[in-house]
Amino acid sequence: MFWKLERAQHFQEPGDASWEAFAAGDWEKALKLNEADRSDAEAMAAKDREVGMETRRIRVVDHPVTPYLQSEMQFLRLLAEAGQSLRVVPAEEVAHLEERTALPEVVVLGDRVLFLVRYDSSGRACGAWRIDDRDAIAATVGELAGLFAAGTPLLDYFEREIAPLPAPAVRP
Repeated sequence: MFWKLERAQHFQEPGDASWEAFAAGDWEKALKLNEADRSDAEAMAAKDREVGMETRRIRVVDHPVTPYLQSEMQFLRLLAEAGQSLRVVPAEEVAHLEERTALPEVVVLGDRVLFLVRYDSSGRACGAWRIDDRDAIAATVGELAGLFAAGTPLLDYFEREIAPLPAPAVRP
């Protein structure tokens, strides 16, 4: 099992053509480039199936959604359409876990390793802390499973909350 929890509402993804078009304020181009990535999303899901890995991804969402999140949801939709299991959880549902600080971005591979992904102040990935403690991993997976079970399937959320939105306002 592969788990991923995404909490931050803003990221920088230089080098990703769709993100760069979005960041430049060209929403139509960003959508076209995202759609061009459909085969990549399908290949990711097919690779998971081929190796027998189940992916469960949880996307925490603040409301109103940020322009970045509106853009990211376009690719997450492609992953969900390709067969990956993605759920959306409103930020209010994780508030009890964020009494001291916001949840980190988390990646868990089976029951062997957990990564807390690190980002710099601009929202660019800059490494991760690795945790091998099986008890910590089991506790984290238990929390993630609860959030996943309570979440809304991404495609349902997308149709209800994201699809009706106008192009996001981005200042290049």
